[in-house]
Amino acid sequence: EKGSSPEPCFWVLRQAQRNNNHPQKAPSRTKSANTHLASDEFTRVKKINHTTTTRFEPELETAKNIYKEITDDLAQVMPWTKLGKDLDIETLKQGISIMTDSIIRNPAAMMWVISLRKADDHTYSRSLGTSVWCATFGRHLGLEKSSLEALALGGLLLDIGKSKLAKKLLQKKGPLNPEEKQQMDMHVDLGVKILADSQNAHSGEKIPNEVLKMIATHHERADGSGYPQCLVNNEIPLFGRIAGIVDSYDAMTSPCPYMKRDPLTPHEAIAELYELRDRDFQTELIEQFIQAVGLYPTGTLVELSTGEVGAVIAVNGLKRLRPSIIVLLDENKELLSKFVPMDLSQTSEDITITRGLTSGAYGINMSELFL
Repeated sequence: EKGSSPEPCFWVLRQAQRNNNHPQKAPSRTKSANTHLASDEFTRVKKINHTTTTRFEPELETAKNIYKEITDDLAQVMPWTKLGKDLDIETLKQGISIMTDSIIRNPAAMMWVISLRKADDHTYSRSLGTSVWCATFGRHLGLEKSSLEALALGGLLLDIGKSKLAKKLLQKKGPLNPEEKQQMDMHVDLGVKILADSQNAHSGEKIPNEVLKMIATHHERADGSGYPQCLVNNEIPLFGRIAGIVDSYDAMTSPCPYMKRDPLTPHEAIAELYELRDRDFQTELIEQFIQAVGLYPTGTLVELSTGEVGAVIAVNGLKRLRPSIIVLLDENKELLSKFVPMDLSQTSEDITITRGLTSGAYGINMSELFL
């Protein structure tokens, strides 16, 4: 609980509770990436020990309003890029600043809101979710507010280059052929160009250099297998490495028209990222991500050893297998008339999480229940 994360096959409390839904240990592999990063990298970037200063319930109401405000801004700003107009960075920055304040106070609230919106058809739900995850990860690393705002802005704009791609390509069902894959990969360079053109058009409004680098490198991988530059290890800037992990996590847990498999549960996605450590991603940064989001991230549906079903509302930094949840269904999978908060770190150890569930399991509609 306090040290490095164990192999995924040990991510349950008791051997008898394992079942086919739990991630199993992957076959051993040859490591192909060595980070060679300074051992004190995280000590150097850590500037602040952020603490939670507001309770979940009141911050949740604030987070809902912030989400609506930012999505309204995106709905006004983003269509202009498709028409060849300049991007209004100033409007986006204002919303990002307010959102970052909320994440600093209590990151669980914004993470809860984006998890509820996961199943939305809203065009901007995924980009805003990536923004929240990036800022939350940065908060865990102890970055200052200005850096958190840059991370959040970069997360929001990671895929802005896709606005220049054909709608037919973006909505294609089934795998992409090599030519289509090459076109899709161009969204990285297109995104950087959109931001550079916007900055040139508005000389008074500066886009942080970290944001440009973040967007340019969020598909690079530690072993050089990424694109477009095939950078390796510490050639990839920290913000690019953070974005790569967050973007991959979000992609794993989101529907994708040209991927054959169904979305993973958050728990399964965390396990898959763990298996990619020291290959696609820096091991130390994967460890930090797991510490930041928990083995069952906020918003995850989970089933308890009692048969009850709940949703994670806050992770526990020291006991990552025992988060705070809100119980939604009783042991017979019937919806409770009144939901029951439960901090597993404070309950009997006989009550444990037996598995993570997919979104919509047992007919649960989180948006309908909480929004």
